[in-house]
Amino acid sequence: MAGPISSGAAPVATHNPGTRYGPALALLASLFFMWGFITVINNTLLPHLRSVFDLSYTQTTLIESVWFIAYFFASIPSAKLIERVGYQKSMVIGLLIMAAGALGMTLAASIPSYGVTLVMLFIIASGITLLQVAANPYVAVVGKPETASSRLNLVQAMNSAGTMLAPMFGAYLILGRSKGGTAQGEIVLTQAERMADAQSVILPYVLVAIVLAVLAVVIARFPLPAMGNATQRHNKEERKKHSLWNHRNLVFGIPAIFIYLIAEIGVANLFVNFVSQPQIANLTHEQAGNYLTFLWGGMMVGRFAGSAIMQRFDAGHVLAAFSIGAFIVMLVTVFTTGPVAMWSLILVGLFHSIMFPTIFTLGIKGLGPLTEEGSGLLIMAIAGGALVVVQGWMADMYGLQTSFLLTAACELYVLFYALWGSKPTHALPDQQIAQ
Repeated sequence: MAGPISSGAAPVATHNPGTRYGPALALLASLFFMWGFITVINNTLLPHLRSVFDLSYTQTTLIESVWFIAYFFASIPSAKLIERVGYQKSMVIGLLIMAAGALGMTLAASIPSYGVTLVMLFIIASGITLLQVAANPYVAVVGKPETASSRLNLVQAMNSAGTMLAPMFGAYLILGRSKGGTAQGEIVLTQAERMADAQSVILPYVLVAIVLAVLAVVIARFPLPAMGNATQRHNKEERKKHSLWNHRNLVFGIPAIFIYLIAEIGVANLFVNFVSQPQIANLTHEQAGNYLTFLWGGMMVGRFAGSAIMQRFDAGHVLAAFSIGAFIVMLVTVFTTGPVAMWSLILVGLFHSIMFPTIFTLGIKGLGPLTEEGSGLLIMAIAGGALVVVQGWMADMYGLQTSFLLTAACELYVLFYALWGSKPTHALPDQQIAQ
């Protein structure tokens, strides 16, 4: 499988302490912020669309499944685009694709159309996939290999800042301006009310499209350092000597990302509906959307804390501790009611915080010239979020609260990966950024 390649000097195994990458990392942090922000707008968009189109839980979570299916289909084309035009131009293209999809959401709202909504969300997610394939491995190799998990957790904290602010933005501009979002409990909307509610998403997505376009211009004009790869001919010849499947940390890391995304997306997408239930918090969707901010805020705090902790402790051990904590709070969520169940579900955000960036950096550790190909496979595994539809089906069949047992089971695989699956085999020299 071809991974993203760019021209430049050959990979080097040593880090140059005199190099300053702060400005580049700060700019990349803005990309992490924006794709986190846009992804989590879905969490307020889903209950909104459930009311507008009168959807079942299965149909509602299918919307999010389409979003994550884009990661599966767009990862390889993204890698080939990066190989052809380079990292910087690919980031610009990714932002413009996202902006186009955001503008398309205004069309979907004007009709309104469930099908067009699915298509536009797929386009936005494809743009985010391109950014992820480029930015995650870039941050992972832009410094000392032993602090890669710490560094990616730190930048991912900006992703969490976006996810923390998005629910407030969505609750105010989408749920707060709609009949379905401000009503107590589940209601059936009239045709006129559905049309009015559908159009409430136009302003938010216009604002998002403008910000993305501006950021694309900034990225295009910024002098980003080039990835420290060899020429394409040298890279291909070097890669023939090695196999990705000899690296246990990658082989088990791909399903770890896949399974973790089922847990994270299931919690985020069903949070508003869960805490709105009479036996939990009995809130309106607008009020519940505001509490979603605490869930994502916990992820931001956890990533800042995790970044600091991993400067002193082994990343695998930290990941194991967080997975145990996540398993415990999910059991509390399933078997209790009232505020205890609501706050335990909020608390899982803290324990989920370090999982994606830590699994990612452990997964590419020791891949050497195979780093980009391994990164592409790990990003493709984000498609695991599409299986949130399984939790939607469980919620329809057995109850929303019981469906979170699936999340608890996912935490156990992350624990297995942290303790055994993440241990590198056949390690190769790590890549760095070219000067």
